[in-house]
Amino acid sequence: MKETTPSQNGILCINKPQNFTSFDVIAKVRGMTRTRKAGHSGTLDPMATGVLPIFLGNATKACSQIPVTDKRYRAGVKLGLTTDTQDVWGNLLKEDPRPVTRSQLETALSAFRGDIFQLPPMYSAVQVNGKRLYELARKGVEVERTPRPVTIYSLELLSYDEASREAMLDVFCSKGTYVRTLCHDLGEALGCGAAMSSLTRTEAAGFSLADCRTLEELQTLVDESRLSEAILPVEQLFSSLPKIHLSEVQTRMFTNGVHLDLNRIRHQNVPGPHAVYGPDNVFLGLGLCYEDIAELVMEKLFLQRS
Repeated sequence: MKETTPSQNGILCINKPQNFTSFDVIAKVRGMTRTRKAGHSGTLDPMATGVLPIFLGNATKACSQIPVTDKRYRAGVKLGLTTDTQDVWGNLLKEDPRPVTRSQLETALSAFRGDIFQLPPMYSAVQVNGKRLYELARKGVEVERTPRPVTIYSLELLSYDEASREAMLDVFCSKGTYVRTLCHDLGEALGCGAAMSSLTRTEAAGFSLADCRTLEELQTLVDESRLSEAILPVEQLFSSLPKIHLSEVQTRMFTNGVHLDLNRIRHQNVPGPHAVYGPDNVFLGLGLCYEDIAELVMEKLFLQRS
């Protein structure tokens, strides 16, 4: 017997399959969970796979509140190719047969660690003068773009086959990094060109592949009335934030939007966002601590009112 709960609340981490858009996955999840209210964090291109957090019901409020925005990817790179999309699925612009040793590749990678600038690719959702770049690219139009700062926290060569000139990279980067462009720019630095050949997001929003279910696994859980096993509590998203615990009276005031006196609350002397809990360790939502005025102000309420 399938679960018939009209609304689910929490986070489903999906291992997005290849050839699905992020919105395709949301449509599948809505149908399986019978939940109309659903959103996602961090769009993945159709050819990419990996971590895609889906927010259900009341948890959709968290889509704009994610504290961890850095991401980790496992990217395949094919050296000796240059394409219009910076990946192997685009139109081939040129080939270069020159050999590249592992030592040369390691040396080239070192220049891309830390704070760097990237030129957004034409095949991207970046807007210029109100137009998406990919819309212009499909018409054969190329426009001037402004390089953007990104941070590559770590960039490791996992494997490299000198004969096929195929490499696998582990990339830990800031929000807004284009891994396709990183591969392309690496090829330019080597002088032979390069295109991304595969992409798997292994970490996002504080979740990893270990937290994810495939769509097939999710369907099995639904069929066996075990969907709740896959739904993670929204508070897990904010586990890195400092915590504040309120009394019953304070909880009532906080959930009604009353500013609370920090001098009457046990808390760390840390300004900014906090995860706020009520009696019995019930997660209430997010609060902002203003040390200058000694007040706790509700930022986002996740507690479902009965």
